[in-house]
Amino acid sequence: MLRPWKFSLRETIDPRRGVPIYLQIVHALIHDIRRGRLTPGAALPSTRELAEALGVNRKTVVLAYDDLIAQGWLSAHGTRGTFVSRQLPETLPATAPADRADDPLNPTEADFPFRATPDPTLVFPGENELTIDDGLPDPRLFPAETLARAYRSAAQRAERSGGLSYGDPRGSGDLRRSIAEMLGAHRGLVVGSDNLCITRGSQMGIFLAGRILLSPSDAVLVEGLGYSAARDAFAATGAEVIGARLDAEGLDVEDVERLCRHKRVRAVYVTPHHQFPTTVSLTPERRLRLLDLAARFRFAIIEDDYDHEFHFEGQPLLPMASYAHNRTIYVGSMSKLLLPGLRIGYVAAPEAVVRSMANLAASIDRQGNALTELAVAELITSGELRRHVRKARQVYLRRRDAFGKLLRREFADAIDFEVPHGGLAYWATFRDASRLDAIEKGAAERRIRLLPSLSFAASPHHGRGLRLGFASLDDAEAEQAITRIGGIGAPARCAATESDARRG
Repeated sequence: MLRPWKFSLRETIDPRRGVPIYLQIVHALIHDIRRGRLTPGAALPSTRELAEALGVNRKTVVLAYDDLIAQGWLSAHGTRGTFVSRQLPETLPATAPADRADDPLNPTEADFPFRATPDPTLVFPGENELTIDDGLPDPRLFPAETLARAYRSAAQRAERSGGLSYGDPRGSGDLRRSIAEMLGAHRGLVVGSDNLCITRGSQMGIFLAGRILLSPSDAVLVEGLGYSAARDAFAATGAEVIGARLDAEGLDVEDVERLCRHKRVRAVYVTPHHQFPTTVSLTPERRLRLLDLAARFRFAIIEDDYDHEFHFEGQPLLPMASYAHNRTIYVGSMSKLLLPGLRIGYVAAPEAVVRSMANLAASIDRQGNALTELAVAELITSGELRRHVRKARQVYLRRRDAFGKLLRREFADAIDFEVPHGGLAYWATFRDASRLDAIEKGAAERRIRLLPSLSFAASPHHGRGLRLGFASLDDAEAEQAITRIGGIGAPARCAATESDARRG
């Protein structure tokens, strides 16, 4: 077995210690196993390799290994080699006082004060589980060969131009120019490359915007039901995060004005295109009114337009940033258009704002992945992105309609939902809260992962529901997922009725 790293014992083997060398090796290996450095099943170097590394006779290491195998610490597997036993001869507590005194470098606990942060509200795939995410694209739709071609082309161009060295913290000039052209052509934004900062996803853009706008004495307004990761980013600045009312027309601008009269509001975060999580669109009248309020109270609008291209009914409204670029920080993502794993987002804003965000980003992340940025620029300029979006939109439209039928079949009138005009998820509310409680409690047992229903509400508002992403599930996966959660807490149905429902 080829091992990627040279193995070394933490303890020094010293012939002058008066303890036989083979016993020193035995004790050192047992110590590394007990403290977790060597885990059950881990491969050990061959006796020849370890002897050479320690500068001892190979027979000494053979003797040590034989002793450890006899004790049950190691197990030999013929020509495959020697491994840490999966059934160790003793079980130790996770943190043993004696261990801490003996091993000050034990990594399981910090021996210094630090600020603990709450776990983020995330849902991601687990082994042998189905995930109903919050509206992610299906990465299987994007051809791997197309991506590989873009990387090869980007690498060749970068090698010729020196593009793989350190560069502008705002991101690749090629990618910023490509995105500026895309935003101008499809979203009505009049921006140039100097108005763009490339980020590692839209979440980073939201975090940077909060950092340059907010102080502990400030307030930031968010939608009463909204994106918890944005609230967490704003709360990290020390600012007061306040939820504003939300209704069927989007953010209630009358409530925004009321809050501005009582609080020092420095920013309003909004998802106007496909509101997260409810999927409603902010009406044109409210958009204009919000821009007027921004001018009057001098706050910034952080406009999160995370999935603009995936609109299925009618003509999508242009972003607010296309009307008043000087009042907005426009946050977008290439991850939804291409692949979430590429981690490419961007911020469009006035040039000085972009420079401040890039400077802040550079203090923790010198720059992004230059090769990935060049590859994405290649996908845009070659037309591959446009072709992929056109194809994916048709797939997602079909999945949206099929998913809605599944919800109606499994839940009947137990839930309320509207078929979304755009975006990649449904928003479902429950008429009986006990049914929702049962689903959240029983989902793990049915091997389903969901975002918690309580994660969307922003204080002082309350509201619950399930954000059910349909785009990343194929027909069979969607059928399994909705059938599994639909059966939790459901009233009993006769076999004939259930069979008829499934045929329909």
